[in-house]
Amino acid sequence: MTELERLQQAAQCVRERLTLAPKLALVLGSGMSEVLKDLEKVQRLAWEQIPHFPQATVTGHAGEWVFGLLEQTPILLSRGRVHHYEGYSMAQIAFPIRLMKLLGVERVILTNAAGGINKAYRVGDFVLIRDHINTIPDNPLRGENISELGPRFPNLLDAYSARWRAHAKEIAQELGLELHEGVYIATPGPMYETPAEIEAYRRWGADVVGMSTVPEVIAARHCGLEVLAISLVTNLAAGLGSDKLTHEEVLETTKRRERELARLLEELVKKSKK
Repeated sequence: MTELERLQQAAQCVRERLTLAPKLALVLGSGMSEVLKDLEKVQRLAWEQIPHFPQATVTGHAGEWVFGLLEQTPILLSRGRVHHYEGYSMAQIAFPIRLMKLLGVERVILTNAAGGINKAYRVGDFVLIRDHINTIPDNPLRGENISELGPRFPNLLDAYSARWRAHAKEIAQELGLELHEGVYIATPGPMYETPAEIEAYRRWGADVVGMSTVPEVIAARHCGLEVLAISLVTNLAAGLGSDKLTHEEVLETTKRRERELARLLEELVKKSKK
């Protein structure tokens, strides 16, 4: 069975269970699974109910898709994601994004927990990603191209929609939320980086560091989805603050900022109609 056939089989399974057809999807990162929990006309699909769908193994990733209405806007909410460090292939990491495309999704908001490299950032800050640096040693587009989804050589010049970013900054200002804008660097994980690595990344121009998102962005842009991505600074990167650097610290920070993140995402959904 080809990857496209697996995707088509999964899409058929999801369609048979749904009454909604969302054009907008949100992917919730570490510890963020409880954000946007008050939807109307909710339908849930555990990932194990979807053929060929990878399963979450990390605490803070609920492992389900939730479909519902937010202010009459149908959305697909992915409560968690999978990562390269869990042992998944890039095709498996890209699978949920590509499946969204086959289901009719046109735009996706990606969120993640990240370490702050920019010395102006503080724990709890929100950062709008404007570009990325990728150090994960694989790529979801490696191998035979799925031409039904996108071109062999997609460009990432506008990987993070400039139009949507401008809109997000306006919304944050209306809400009184500080929203930085910066460059995200993706690393393989699962270990946190060394102080020397963080200093090197800072010199490269990175503002935040994490272990996800970039493979999803590459897959999303390949298949024509418009992308917005937001990082929550859950800790200062190695050598810049506390030597704690634990996953528990990440989850504590996301819990503390959950309400503000929900407000931002809710307004983005309500005011981002084309």
